[in-house]
Amino acid sequence: MKYNLRKLSLLGMGVCMMFSVWAQDYPTLNEQSQRLRSLANSSDLASLKSLTKTLGGKDIWMLTLGKGDVENKPAMAVVGGVEGSHLLGVEMAIRFAEDVVKNNSQALDNTTFYVFPNMSPDAYEQYFASLKWERSGNAKETDDDRDGKNGEDPFEDLNGDGIITMMRVEDVTGDWVTHPADDRVMIKADKGEGEKGKYHYFTEGRDNDKDGKFNEDGPGGIHFNKNLTYEYPYFVAGSGEHSVSELENRALLDELYTKFNIYGFFTFGPGNNLSSPWKYNRAGASKRVVTSVLNEDAGLNALASKAYNDVVGMKDAPASGAQGGDFFQWAYFHFGRMSFGTPGWWAPMVEAQEGETANKDKNREVNFLRWAAQEGLSNYFVEWTEIQHPDFPGQKVEVGGIAPFKMMNPPISMIDDAAQKHNEFILKLASMQSDVQLVNLKTEAVGKGLTRVTVDLYNPGTLPTHSQMGTRSKWLRRIKVEVKLGNGQEIVSGTKIQMFSSLDGDESRQLTWLVKGKGSLQIEAGAAHAGTDQISVNLK
Repeated sequence: MKYNLRKLSLLGMGVCMMFSVWAQDYPTLNEQSQRLRSLANSSDLASLKSLTKTLGGKDIWMLTLGKGDVENKPAMAVVGGVEGSHLLGVEMAIRFAEDVVKNNSQALDNTTFYVFPNMSPDAYEQYFASLKWERSGNAKETDDDRDGKNGEDPFEDLNGDGIITMMRVEDVTGDWVTHPADDRVMIKADKGEGEKGKYHYFTEGRDNDKDGKFNEDGPGGIHFNKNLTYEYPYFVAGSGEHSVSELENRALLDELYTKFNIYGFFTFGPGNNLSSPWKYNRAGASKRVVTSVLNEDAGLNALASKAYNDVVGMKDAPASGAQGGDFFQWAYFHFGRMSFGTPGWWAPMVEAQEGETANKDKNREVNFLRWAAQEGLSNYFVEWTEIQHPDFPGQKVEVGGIAPFKMMNPPISMIDDAAQKHNEFILKLASMQSDVQLVNLKTEAVGKGLTRVTVDLYNPGTLPTHSQMGTRSKWLRRIKVEVKLGNGQEIVSGTKIQMFSSLDGDESRQLTWLVKGKGSLQIEAGAAHAGTDQISVNLK
């Protein structure tokens, strides 16, 4: 059936009613803020503050979970919303905070958690707009095609259904074909195998500025996850005029650079080094500007990955969506902390049902459509519908495809198990943290008012006190051991203050001093991110 663009209003009304159920799914920004305020107001274990407001007037929230001196306990940061269309990550970050306060407060005896639930609230809001499309950028006006005009070539809802999908144009000069297992899915023609393209493939809209490109300069804004410093993508749409140009990026980094107790990050987003860990690459690790995980850190990543797969149990993860300028990689390569990331959910691989062609290349879109059908879901695909397109007179043009947001955000009713398992894993990861201790104290009188003091500096944790990258960058503070003398006391042999670059998990170092005098003294050891301890010594 062929539709004229001006005669789609009735069809659009019906389809919009069908898709209106979306807004009953994931919480709105106001609902998120209410949950965060409620958590902070109902418990002395949580405090909430806004780091800044975006250009769109949205709060960037920071929730601190902890007991006692939270700034001097080892801390993990949990971050969501790094990708604006990844609503699931925001929800899972908030659920983690709620679960810790309500059900696992004992975890706060030794660990502080900083939760940044939504770093892309301007983009997140697009899910609830009258026209839905997968937005990543904030509210800043941009000239993405650098033609001196802002937003002159946006998306258009050509079939009137209230969402932006794709359009395919039949043309022998095209590079695209339908997938052999499902003709609803488009793939690039494999010209190396002699395959010829049959379609052009674009996002839904018109070429308003007549430059041969479609929708390349809409209300895109700057992407939080393209605006960090590691491998910053210069002159790429959505990356900004320079790194850390945006209020939300700058506010987060300004806050993090005051938090010397953070030893690790857990990020819900497209970057994934938990289903499959990062691999050490000697050439990349040897560069002046490092582009590979360092060897010792690769081992830690593998350890965390095994624990993740044991706890979460999700198989067949998609390839990691890490990209230049993203937060997940910045936290490791430029901030020197252990950094772990996962999307939190993906459609599991399903077998072809009777009458279906085998999905031999395990195409993710084909698999998603089959999984959604087997689960009895609706509203996840817009059937290809022929329209008359003013930019392609006389050609067959169809609009359709997988509905926005659906592939990375399952119905919220389906995420309880995944959320709980990720909560368990984050707490398990925290239980592996370093914990600097002073143990095996011995004192021995050696005559002439002298006492030999011996103690072991010990890390009983599974994780080291410092990532190898943190040691290399010299940004993580070293472990400090200090002898605090009383009146009339003097160190005859040994050093009053000693600094250590790192202690591996289950590693100890013996320290000895020869002290002259009577009474007692104190020995203090540690660093905020690695744990601290002190011990009183009675001289003989």
